[in-house]
Amino acid sequence: MAHRGYSRDGLENSMAAFRAAVELGIGHLETDVHTTADGVLLLFHDDALDRVTDSEGRIADLTAAQVAQARIGGREAIPTFDQLATEFPKARLNLDVKDWNSVRTLAAAIERHDAHDRMLVTSFSDRRRRAVLRLLSRRTATSAGLPLTAAFVLLGPVLPTGLLRRLLHDVDAFQVPVGFGPVRVITAGFLRRAHRLGIQVHVWTINDPAHMRDLLDLGVDGIVTDRSDLLKEVLQGRGDWD
Repeated sequence: MAHRGYSRDGLENSMAAFRAAVELGIGHLETDVHTTADGVLLLFHDDALDRVTDSEGRIADLTAAQVAQARIGGREAIPTFDQLATEFPKARLNLDVKDWNSVRTLAAAIERHDAHDRMLVTSFSDRRRRAVLRLLSRRTATSAGLPLTAAFVLLGPVLPTGLLRRLLHDVDAFQVPVGFGPVRVITAGFLRRAHRLGIQVHVWTINDPAHMRDLLDLGVDGIVTDRSDLLKEVLQGRGDWD
């Protein structure tokens, strides 16, 4: 998965970064959503413009017209969800719902584009991602939030499989780092337990080729990376690039 697209120039979550990932042949794009004061769904990681653009202000306090003046890295406009979904109608999108303002706007956008089959809705908040799912007209893939992931890491080895299935009834994936502080998350046991439940495991954010190879050897299902070019080379070298 191309983490906020693919850019070596700091143009994260820009159409240029998404185009670069697609041109490499990456079929899965990871991105984030926020909503403007007038209800336009944007692809942007932070709640404010300050870090990566030449403008300032919280997105939730600005209109779409005001945000449209900002430039990522001084060069690229902040894209809307509609732009990405329309330009790349076959791309699969991994969408991190960053705020409550975006629950209804994201659900409406997925419905508008009839894009349920190519979306994976995620959030650190299980309440927020489930709020999106409840507004959708049909089943859409989703990954566990932080509470359910922590429960699975800590209690998965001791809880019965049937109870885990009920707890994770709407979860299609865990999207996790290799570890949280001193706690190692990605282990053979974690993968085995997740796969027994039919749940995929995606690891973020991996930019070192040797680390990519180790994780693939271990059996992870997806890698989120800033370096789509290096991941492509690794997969080609393993004969796994389609």
